[in-house]
Amino acid sequence: MSTFDRLLVVATLLAARVAPLSAQAVSEIKYEANASPLVLPPSLHFGEVTGIDVDQRRHVYVFTRTGARSSVHDGVASQLFEFGPDGKFIREIGKDLYGFSFAHTVRVDPQGNVWTSDEGTNMIVKFNNAGRVLMVLGRRDEAVEERAPHVPGAPEPAPRWGGFNRPTDVAWDNDGNAFIADGYNNSRVVKVDKNGRWIKTWGERGKEPGQFNILHTIANDAKGNIYVGDRTNRRIQVFDPNGALLRVMTIDVPYTKDVNVMLGAQPRAGTSALATSGAPWAICITKGPTQYLYSADAVPGRIYKLTLDGKVLGVMGDAGKGVGEFGWIHQIACPSENELWVGEILNWRVQKLTLRPTQGQR
Repeated sequence: MSTFDRLLVVATLLAARVAPLSAQAVSEIKYEANASPLVLPPSLHFGEVTGIDVDQRRHVYVFTRTGARSSVHDGVASQLFEFGPDGKFIREIGKDLYGFSFAHTVRVDPQGNVWTSDEGTNMIVKFNNAGRVLMVLGRRDEAVEERAPHVPGAPEPAPRWGGFNRPTDVAWDNDGNAFIADGYNNSRVVKVDKNGRWIKTWGERGKEPGQFNILHTIANDAKGNIYVGDRTNRRIQVFDPNGALLRVMTIDVPYTKDVNVMLGAQPRAGTSALATSGAPWAICITKGPTQYLYSADAVPGRIYKLTLDGKVLGVMGDAGKGVGEFGWIHQIACPSENELWVGEILNWRVQKLTLRPTQGQR
């Protein structure tokens, strides 16, 4: 990004609405949780559930990191399952697919096509309702290529021409263009048209407005604006479909309990994204005339309900392994304002949540 572009982004942000940065005292949203809403055949199992979405027919899609046919790093270790409205298993989609290795998210577009983002193969794959591949974006490393060693503290590699580097998610505008969160290492948003032709790219690693540090989740509202969960920077950045920054939202809700991360000692605040309340791991936006945004963090393990301009209306949940508790929510589906589906990494499960908000939480 050039100096001129940075100045333009800063000027845009100053003119935009920015959510208040002070701590927001909000009330708890009551909810009921079903920790077994989906039924797998005896021979199949969930691993880390990183992706979940619900289509207009109320079919549920789960993208999970499993041990199936896996040699850990080089084999297939992801499976995509489809369930009916009654929660019964329908089929596995893309069995042994070349584009599956390390599942990240699954999304259903407005036309009912299913898109998977795979962090391990650096590929985005689009399926139709019949489960056939319609389009492939990106390309996985060839088997003859040696993996580059990871050196802690070394500069991030430059974005590869024509490819992604650990992509995480996808969203769309009203013209059918797709926006890929490219994600861990490339630190950018990639916009392609409905035929997969590259249109533009914006963003780079950093802390300034319009820069990113792990684009972990992405969603769109009814106007086609793009919401990017900038996880390590602990904020959600909102852009128009052309990449102009509209606003930046942060979630600052006090937490007075002991943090339960379920793994080791309590982390010190500010040491990582895991240790920071409000860091957006997963976001979704409801449909309907009044839209709401839901965002989940890993620590302290809560879900937040927001207006699209960043006001926090309510909060729910804690980290844990019990029903209604959460172990690193990785994706949220929100088919309606008061129905959420969450996929968890640490608990290897899907939970369906039915919310009971009060009048002030709407």
